[in-house]
Amino acid sequence: MANENNKTIESLDPRISRAQLTGGNHADMEGMTHFQTFEVFHQSKRGTHHKHVGIVHAPNADMALLYAKEQYARREVTANIWVVPSSCISATEYEDDDIFSTTPEKLYRNPASYKVMDRIQEWKEREKSISREV
Repeated sequence: MANENNKTIESLDPRISRAQLTGGNHADMEGMTHFQTFEVFHQSKRGTHHKHVGIVHAPNADMALLYAKEQYARREVTANIWVVPSSCISATEYEDDDIFSTTPEKLYRNPASYKVMDRIQEWKEREKSISREV
């Protein structure tokens, strides 16, 4: 009877097997055979945007933070990490791409469409030519 109460969770995921998690009875362990998937977002410096870096599988958010730190924060400078259950993320369907076509041309909204650097370069060239003439 004592062995049944300390049954180790077996999974196809080697991280779960390595953790050697034990549970009370078999019914309690049914939901823990496969961990929940969490999306990981990384911030390299305070004040910058978080960017999606990958996923981790964990039984809860605290363990997901720990796994994310070990997996994604050891390679580069990290200011902050977010973990979000994948089931909490909503996304548009690719078939619904017509909702993004409000106007055919949006160049005026993109700062790259303004040719400021070209104008600055032209001005510098004019200034050079004027200074050579004098």
